[in-house]
Amino acid sequence: MADSKKPIGRQVADYTALALLLPASTFVGYILGHWLDKVFGTHFLYIVFLLLGIVAGFVKLIQQIVRDPGNES
Repeated sequence: MADSKKPIGRQVADYTALALLLPASTFVGYILGHWLDKVFGTHFLYIVFLLLGIVAGFVKLIQQIVRDPGNES
């Protein structure tokens, strides 16, 4: 199964993208919630969207880990 492995450069790019995805999705969720709080005059939507951003980042992380061919025994 050595022929199905990705080149090292591709693996580095994939994991670098994941390292940036989690904080980026969290930040975008917070900013979107903060903006919606201002629009609707509420004070809790930033927490909801912050949590949704965190969950989205972790879902993508788990999908990548499951898809990674290096995890096979």
